[in-house]
Amino acid sequence: MESDDPAVIARQLADLRTEHRDLDAAIERLVHASDVDELTVKRLKKRKLWLKDCIARLESALIPDEPA
Repeated sequence: MESDDPAVIARQLADLRTEHRDLDAAIERLVHASDVDELTVKRLKKRKLWLKDCIARLESALIPDEPA
């Protein structure tokens, strides 16, 4: 459920950025592990890209539309 309230959007952004950062750390640990599960790494990377898209969408929602 999306909101137009900047405070709600800012909180969602913070949550998504935290999850994105955590995924990045988890991917790094998995890549350097001795028994790498490539499928898990691939899924985490897809999730990370999806989060990046969500973050970009929310950031653009915070930018006010300028009249033409």
